[in-house]
Amino acid sequence: MSIVKFGLLVVALVCASPAVSQDVVYRPISPTFGGNPFNSSHVLGVANANNDKRDPRAASTNSQADIFARQLQSRLLSALSSQIVDAIFGDNPQESGIISFGGQTIEFFRSLDEVTLIIRNDETGEETRIVIPLFIEVN
Repeated sequence: MSIVKFGLLVVALVCASPAVSQDVVYRPISPTFGGNPFNSSHVLGVANANNDKRDPRAASTNSQADIFARQLQSRLLSALSSQIVDAIFGDNPQESGIISFGGQTIEFFRSLDEVTLIIRNDETGEETRIVIPLFIEVN
């Protein structure tokens, strides 16, 4: 039998057999589109691993000096915030005050039922107001 006849015989047998199929069901992988919520960390990890775009403004150096400077700055800001909280709510609370550091000014004043903090950026003039209610103990 020649190759052409054999090929025609195979094609005829394949075309003559009944076709079998099943329903196609789409199941999303991403939990954003209705997929399994336990896939979220995996999908995010794969996306971050495939992300080759980096922020050009991000600091790419993590030298020991940079790490030390960030830790020192964090400790100093923590100590300063503790002093501010002590000045407002400590054993001898002040009625008002202004503290300036690092291009920011923190102003606070006390009324009968609340303390108002105003955090101001000296360069842009942007303000953030925080109102803290005072709970007065009745003996």
